[in-house]
Amino acid sequence: MTGGDGDVTAAPAGPPPPLDWRFSQVFGERTAGEEVQEVDIISAIEFDKSGDHLATGDRGGRVVLFERTDTKEHGGSRKDLEKTDYPSGRHPEFRYKTEFQSHEPEFDYLKSLEIEEKINKIKWCQTANGAVFLLSTNDKTIKFWKVQEKKVKKIADMNMDVSKAVGNGNVASSSNQKSSHGVNGEYTDKSYTSLTLTKDLGIQSLRLPVVTSNETSLVARCRRVYAHAHDYHINSISNNSDGETFISADDLRINLWNLEISNQSFNIVDVKPTNMEDLTEVITSAEFHPTHCNTLAYSSSKGSIRLIDLRQSALCDRHSKLFEEQEAPGSRSFFTEIIASISDIKFGRNGRYILSRDYMTLKLWDINMDAGPVSTFQVHEYLRPKLCDLYENDSIFDKFECCLSGDGMRVATGSYSNLFRVFGSGPTSTEATTLEASKNPMRRQVQTPARPSRSLSSSITRVVRRGAESSGNDTNGNSFDFTTKLLHLAWHPTENSIACAAANSLYMYYASNESTP
Repeated sequence: MTGGDGDVTAAPAGPPPPLDWRFSQVFGERTAGEEVQEVDIISAIEFDKSGDHLATGDRGGRVVLFERTDTKEHGGSRKDLEKTDYPSGRHPEFRYKTEFQSHEPEFDYLKSLEIEEKINKIKWCQTANGAVFLLSTNDKTIKFWKVQEKKVKKIADMNMDVSKAVGNGNVASSSNQKSSHGVNGEYTDKSYTSLTLTKDLGIQSLRLPVVTSNETSLVARCRRVYAHAHDYHINSISNNSDGETFISADDLRINLWNLEISNQSFNIVDVKPTNMEDLTEVITSAEFHPTHCNTLAYSSSKGSIRLIDLRQSALCDRHSKLFEEQEAPGSRSFFTEIIASISDIKFGRNGRYILSRDYMTLKLWDINMDAGPVSTFQVHEYLRPKLCDLYENDSIFDKFECCLSGDGMRVATGSYSNLFRVFGSGPTSTEATTLEASKNPMRRQVQTPARPSRSLSSSITRVVRRGAESSGNDTNGNSFDFTTKLLHLAWHPTENSIACAAANSLYMYYASNESTP
């Protein structure tokens, strides 16, 4: 990055070498010809802060948890997690941990509106006493979950002689149970004394059953439900660094919640006009600053990002900073506003940079410089001649997510044909790698396309434009497939490892600086 990040390297000075990305794991890979059920398509991915846990949500309202295993098996320590390169023969390994049904389909009778069970976002909360906590949301309702190991309790056998069981051979198991057989047909009294049982069963004495706990199982319990606070679809939730509050954002409002209070929230941003006919933009994504509990950012459908300070006023109707790129003269068209809409924003780990994704590009912003993005990465420039077709089939409204590496030196986002792209974000980096989350993950998938010459324009904002610019084909020269799209992905917080979703399959990739054997 700029400002000295990553400037100290081995001689000769320069950007870090490109990473060698390799396939690690796949969960839920479908066989050839197998149809994917709509409810199984993954709709959210999130690592926790340590990177030891990974959660996915799907359109069926389920949350699936995965747990890191290779650090335990190889005696890995926390220092090992700070290393971003994997030694030869080792790669990060996750295993399925548990899953639970987070949301069910609902129906709003007042508005005659069906509410889908689809999980829009998942956010991890602080862990405590061996339990993990997370927030999940669909379009209307946020839920706070606790997942913890519980011991399975079993009742030890009592000292009954089964051969002397009463009646039809069934042992009376309760002193209050009525038997269907007795000495004179049916018993008239529903209760038995221990003396009666002792006499009938031929047992000299009865002892209390013993409760044993041998096995453990993971139990997910919903601790709180935060509902009835949004009139429009929730597109974002984000935890505050104070560990006590979080925000939820829909198209027109952002609400602030306390994790311990589910029946009330505070509206901190409201962009709804008095007359809805005057509506010109909507909120598309929102996120808290990773270290400053009073700062958050939200993006809009007009391609702008607003930084707000909660200390200024209770209702943050004024932003402290506005980040937007000026439109080039004469470049406006019918599709300009549509492709400028920001679908996702992410703060860097140290909070100085914000990464945003619109339909065509990735942009990296320095919060200390609002003149324009410090870098722009071309992702879909070769689709510009096809915008009419993309509009007709609604692909132009697809919302791709973005992510940054823990060290801030690389950024990533998804594309069509189940491709995702990784760019070096340093000021002199030319790294641009394309990978495919495909049905055959074991084949080599790393391609480094030719890079165009760097544009020298816009020196004021230090914009660096990167990426392959072809028309009609994807970065591999193949015809583009708009039916397969990689919308959701997440970068491990401390390692060069990426989890991405292609339909119902979760693909894991890792990278190192070592040369491929």
